[in-house]
Amino acid sequence: FKENRKDDIWLVDFYAPWCGHCKKLEPVWNEVGIEMRNMGSPVKVGKMDATSFSSIASEFGVRGYPTIKLLKGDLAYNYRGPRTKDDIIEFANRVAGPLIRPLPSQHMFDHVQKRHRVLFVYVGGESPLKEKYIEVASELIVYTYFFSASEDVLPEYVTLPELPAVMVFKDGTYFVYDEYEDGDLSSWINRERFQGYLHVDGFTLYELGDTGKLVAIAVIDDKNSSVEHTRLKSIIQEVARDYRDNFHRDFQFGHMDGNDYINSLLMDDLTIPTIVVLNTSNQQYFLPDRHIESTEDMVQFINNILDGTAEAQGGDGLLQRIKRIIYDAKSTIVSVFKSSPLLGCFLFGLPLGVISIMCYGICTADTEGEVFEHEGAKKESGDRELTDEGSEEEQEEEKNGKYTELSDGELKQKDIMEKKKD
Repeated sequence: FKENRKDDIWLVDFYAPWCGHCKKLEPVWNEVGIEMRNMGSPVKVGKMDATSFSSIASEFGVRGYPTIKLLKGDLAYNYRGPRTKDDIIEFANRVAGPLIRPLPSQHMFDHVQKRHRVLFVYVGGESPLKEKYIEVASELIVYTYFFSASEDVLPEYVTLPELPAVMVFKDGTYFVYDEYEDGDLSSWINRERFQGYLHVDGFTLYELGDTGKLVAIAVIDDKNSSVEHTRLKSIIQEVARDYRDNFHRDFQFGHMDGNDYINSLLMDDLTIPTIVVLNTSNQQYFLPDRHIESTEDMVQFINNILDGTAEAQGGDGLLQRIKRIIYDAKSTIVSVFKSSPLLGCFLFGLPLGVISIMCYGICTADTEGEVFEHEGAKKESGDRELTDEGSEEEQEEEKNGKYTELSDGELKQKDIMEKKKD
């Protein structure tokens, strides 16, 4: 494989046999291989045990499992999307094809525009801007398609101030790249590759972190059709649409269904419906200090964030990291007990029981040692007393011995004295 891989385009799953996520991907990966073969794709699909072939995995920069890469010549493209069959196949077909796809007719342009919610198009001939466009496409082809077209292929409502130009079609309209206002082309395309308003989930939020934008989210329950849930979602949509020119460089807008993910992210329990603004670069977040009743309230809230008067919470400081460790540990324990109480008791009760027995054994051993030491000291003290003074029998014998040691004359004198007393 290492010697011949450059002869073909490869889509490879680098996995570890013990990895649970890898096992979950396996049936999806088999479906990807079957469908790619049936559609006659030039992409070959394979998988490699990265633990057995660690040198090759290291060569391709594999850091975790599973890692999906498309290998095309000397280039290796990482797949970072949802692990579904359709998303993986779409990624493979996009990256394996040409970097810049030409649109030769207006009919083809209309067809492609219906298929893609976000469409980047270069218009014009050879130029330094086209070279830059090709360079950016080689970097960001993992995220979106890149097209080129002549001016007469574009819809009639499009007007260009000058050629060449780079455009993005999305949200029912189009926007033209301006180097002076939008800065670097790569940064502009990275910011504009999302629609102005999104249904945000955990994966999308992770991807939005690359744009450098703050993310304003209405956290609601999609199944709840009450006025409050609908109103907050509408307010975010209106701000995204009507105030694009004011905020699109700094903000991404959307809504999130449910508060479970956002609670784990903020380490707090948010009551829905609510609005939160996230800074994914440093894990800070902003909550409105008063109820958002209208679009004007939301615009004021955003302006307060931009001018620094809104209070930022969270962050990536040391205390927040410690709090994150404690929160994650607590969440893990709670989730285990909720899903399987018996398993939770076994996983956490057994180690605690062993530790308790060990502590009891240590304490008991210390207590018995003290008792033995005390008895030993007492015995030693008794021995010393016996050694100094002797036992009662020994003392009596000693006293009797003293009488026997008296002379006969002394005994006679003692008898005379006793008789005189009598």
